[in-house]
Amino acid sequence: MDSCQWPNSDPRMIEYHDKEWGVPVHDDLKHFEYMVLDAFQAGLSWAIILKKREGFRDAFDQFDYRKIARYDELKIQQLINNSQIIRNQQKIRAIIHNAQKFLEIQKEYGSFDQYIWQFTGYKTKQNSWTELDQLPATSPESVAMSKDLKRRGFKFVGSTICYAYMQAAGLVNDHLTTCWRYQDLG
Repeated sequence: MDSCQWPNSDPRMIEYHDKEWGVPVHDDLKHFEYMVLDAFQAGLSWAIILKKREGFRDAFDQFDYRKIARYDELKIQQLINNSQIIRNQQKIRAIIHNAQKFLEIQKEYGSFDQYIWQFTGYKTKQNSWTELDQLPATSPESVAMSKDLKRRGFKFVGSTICYAYMQAAGLVNDHLTTCWRYQDLG
């Protein structure tokens, strides 16, 4: 079988496609990692984010939302000056704010995983695209997710970012039907 074409020949993108993209996530730390990366990806290519992923991991304490929620102004300035990440002050501040909101959802639902999977009925939505240009930028589920996250105070969670997150975290299977990963994740 073939593979989705979007990774092209980029080794990082191929590895991400083959091992991570679309694999259902049920670990809150991994959920937060994808939320951080997808927020920073807004307006940029995913290839850039993957290139800087280890830098993000080091700068943001392995994506430990409990630590991130307590970041102070000194830490924010360190992040703004860290060339290993995307140095967007608005996004950096949003991630810290979102970590605090993430903890509130955990408290309410027992886990972020329990909260986030409600948007797809607690199972992966199986799409059946045959061409890359069929993949949508949003869905009714990502619109609902975005509205609820915004209502809860999250930032950088528009419906397009939420859909990219859903693809990454396996809430939706958007591998092409001709891709070898489609059946693995179906």
